[in-house]
Order: sequence, then C-alpha cells, then structure tokens
Amino acid sequence: MSIKEYFAEGKRVVDQAIDELLPGEKEFPESIHRSMRYSALAGGKRLRPILLMAAAEAVGGDRQKVLPFAVAAELIHAYTLIHDDLPALDDDDLRRGKPTNHKVFGEAIAILAGDALLTKAFHLMTHSGLMHSVPADVVLKAANEMAHAVGSAGTIGGQVVDIESEGKTIDPETLEYIHVYKTGFLIRICVRTGAMLGGAKPESLAALSRYGAHIGLAFQIVDDILDIVADEKELGKDVGSDLERGKATYPALYGLEESRKKAQLLVEESISCLESFDERADPLRDIAQFFVQRTY
Repeated sequence: MSIKEYFAEGKRVVDQAIDELLPGEKEFPESIHRSMRYSALAGGKRLRPILLMAAAEAVGGDRQKVLPFAVAAELIHAYTLIHDDLPALDDDDLRRGKPTNHKVFGEAIAILAGDALLTKAFHLMTHSGLMHSVPADVVLKAANEMAHAVGSAGTIGGQVVDIESEGKTIDPETLEYIHVYKTGFLIRICVRTGAMLGGAKPESLAALSRYGAHIGLAFQIVDDILDIVADEKELGKDVGSDLERGKATYPALYGLEESRKKAQLLVEESISCLESFDERADPLRDIAQFFVQRTY
C-alpha cells in the first residue's frame, strides 16, 4: 500500500468515527454541535490520529482498539485550530479551504466549540465502553500524558511564547521551544500514546517517542516553509500570514534552504529511531518521508 493509499484509508476510518462519536447537528443546542462538527469534519490529513494508530500497529497493537483515542487526538487538534484562528490570536479567514469557524458561527460559539471539542476528547479517551480492550491503567496513563502534553507545559505553553515573540528578534533556542511545544508535543504524544495503548515494551516506547519528537519538529519547519512557498488553494489556508505578523519561523531565522536541510535531517533521524522495528513500522517510515515532500 502506498503512503497516499495509507493516508486515504486512515482518513476514511477516522472521519467515520468522528461522525459517529460527535453529537449530531440537530442535537440541542444545535449551534454548538454544528460548530464542533464544522471544524472536526472539515477535512485535513488526519495526520495525528493516523500516527497514533500506526504507532500502535508498529508494536503489534490493533488500530480499532485505539481508534477512540485517535479520534480524541484529532478533536484536540481541531480545538487548537479553532482557537488559533480567532481574531485575538492569528485572525485567519481560511482553514482547510473553508471560512474559519468564527467567520461562520461568530467568536463566542467558536470559542465554546473549541472548549467542547477538548472536553469531548477526554470523554472519549477515558470512556470505559469505548476503550475496554486496553487495560484501564494504560488508558489512564496515556490520558494523563496527553493532558500534560497539550497544557501549559506543552502545546499551550508554546502558543504563549509564539504570541509573545511576534515582531521580535528571538534566538534559536526560543524558536525551537515554540516549534517543539506548540506543534511538536501533540505529534510526539500521539505517537507515544499509540505505542502505549498498543502494548509497547519500554525500549520500543522510548524509540517511538524519539521518532515522534523528531518528526514533530520537522513538521512545523515544513509548515513554516509552506507559508512562504505554497499555493494558497492547495494549502487550504492563508499564505504569508506568518511573515505579515512578524512570527518567529525557521525561514525567517535560517533562510529557506537551511530550513529545508534541517527538516530533512530531522526526518532521517526519525527513521533511524525505527531500526529495531520490523515491517509493521513501514507506515511510520513512509509518513516521515512524506513530511519533507508535502506541498500542503
């Protein structure tokens, strides 16, 4: 199966599960549920849940058993995008080729939809009826680590430093902090929790955690590059917005070519973390290569 086919199948599975697990549009109060579904089902690569399922399979686990947790990871990602797009933060008009949530539903409902998606994510992760195939202590530990990764010590912390760095000259250490925490932590924790839920032994869990850290940073560096060189229609969001707001990016600090080299090196390092794994980890290897080749 090619990586394109792998992503298509993973996306199909995740989209179907999101549709089934979120409240319906007509469930009262309708406005919040329409808003939640608008962003959660707006498309996208479904990279994070696919990584979570691929990590579980790489250690011999079953993707169906971890699917609710994978959906939860995508709902967390959707919440961050809704809030990132708000006027108080990035003030973006487009997301995945469609008007951003607050442009359709208003700022108040958009904020609440983000809050509701985050809350729903933890409801799914800790739902005994949905996660019954995984030992309860493993589910608890995975949910605990996910909560830590997306809080002020992770994703939110990176977002705060990103906001506070706008229009300023920052050093390489601060730039790496922003990228690792704002974007990389969620990608890493998806790989790590997928491995945990799939029954990974300590050495495999450590190797996959390193893999996730490397590709998480690589992903954001490539995002920085695409904000400059991508076609806006293909990318599905505003291009050049980072430059307009004076955001801290790798191309701004290192230039395009050096940024590309850094991303490629990180991908090579991520693949090297999988040396002890068999062919079940091939999707993870292919996803890493996709990171530096993607145009959207």
